[in-house]
Amino acid sequence: MDKKKLLGSRIRELRKRKGINQEKLAELIAVEPATISNIENGKNYPSMINLENILNVLESSFTEVFDFEHKNSPENLIEQINKTMNENPAKIEDFYKIIMALTK
Repeated sequence: MDKKKLLGSRIRELRKRKGINQEKLAELIAVEPATISNIENGKNYPSMINLENILNVLESSFTEVFDFEHKNSPENLIEQINKTMNENPAKIEDFYKIIMALTK
C-alpha cells in the first residue's frame, strides 16, 4: 500500500476511534467533507495545516498518525517478532506469557 493510502487509512482509523464521522471532522476543521473523503481514500495528502487541525480534533500526534506498523502483513510481523525474540533471548519467556495471555 502506498504512503498516501496508508496515511488516509490511519486518519480514518483514528477518526472512527474518536467516534466522529467525516462530515463532523470536516466541519470542525472548516473544510468540505469531500476533502476528508479524498484524504481518507488516499487520493490526496492533507495540507500541513489541515493535518495539524485533524490531529488536534482527533487528539493525536504526528507520530501516532504516521504509525503504519500495524498495517504490516502477517508474514512481516512474524519476521519482526522473531527478530526481536532472537535479539532478546532473556525475554522469550515474557514474550510467551504475553502471547498466551492474548490468545486465551
